[in-house]
Amino acid sequence: MPIRFFLKQWLMPPGMLFVLLLAAWWLRARRPALARLCFVLGLGGLWLMSLPLVVQQVARALESEPALAPAQWAGLASRADAIVVLGAGRERGDPAWDGADQPSALALERMRYAAQLAKASGLPVLTSGGLHYGTPPSEAQLMAQRLQDDFGVAVRWQEGASRTTWENAQMSAQVLQPLGIRRVVVVTQAWHMPRSRWSFEQAGFEVVPAPVGFLGRDHARSFGGLLPESRALWQSGQLINELVGLVGYRVFY
Repeated sequence: MPIRFFLKQWLMPPGMLFVLLLAAWWLRARRPALARLCFVLGLGGLWLMSLPLVVQQVARALESEPALAPAQWAGLASRADAIVVLGAGRERGDPAWDGADQPSALALERMRYAAQLAKASGLPVLTSGGLHYGTPPSEAQLMAQRLQDDFGVAVRWQEGASRTTWENAQMSAQVLQPLGIRRVVVVTQAWHMPRSRWSFEQAGFEVVPAPVGFLGRDHARSFGGLLPESRALWQSGQLINELVGLVGYRVFY
C-alpha cells in the first residue's frame, strides 16, 4: 500500500507537474527545447490547477447527481432502508482533542448532512471507512463516535475495513445485504457521487444519492475565479483523482 500511494502521488497531478519542472531543470543544458516544453507544461498545469474557475468547471462536469431537497428528507424512509456515510480520511493526533484522531473536514461535512437526513427520516446509519495506513481506530469508528457525541445520532453498523470506494460498497454489502437491506442512501461529496453510486449499484444496492459539498457552483471569487488560490490547487487534485477513478473503476472492476 505505501508503494502504491507513493507512485500515485508522483504519477498524478500535481506530483507529475513537479516532475516536469525538475525534468526541465535537469535538461536545461543538454536538451533546451525539451526543457522548455517540460517547463511550460509543468508551470502551466500548476497555474490551471490553482484557478477556482477551473475547479468550478471540472466539478460541474462531475456533479451529475442533484441535491436532495429538504422537503424530500422525511420521505427517504419510503425509498431506502439505511443511510451509508462514506469516510473521507482523518486528522492525526489533534492536541485540541487530547491527541485523539479526528475525522477530516470532508468527513465532517458528510456526517453533518447524514445526521440531518437520519433525524428527518428515522433511517439507521452505517459508517464506512477502514484504517488509515493500518493504524486504528478505523474511519468508521471515528465517524460513529463523532456522530453520536456531536450530532446525537447513534450509528447502528460500522464497516471498518475498506480502503477504497469500491471496497466501501462491497464491504457495506457484506454487512447490510444479509439483513435484507438493499436500498441505501449514500452520502458523499457531490463530485465523488458518480463513482460511489456506480460502485454501490455494482454491489447489488439500489442507491438514493445524497450528495453534499458541491464545487461546481458559482462561489463568487474575485476576478471571475482567475486568480490562483492554494485551496483550488488541492481541490483540483481531488477532482483529477476522481476523473481517473471513474475511468479506472470501469476498466478494472
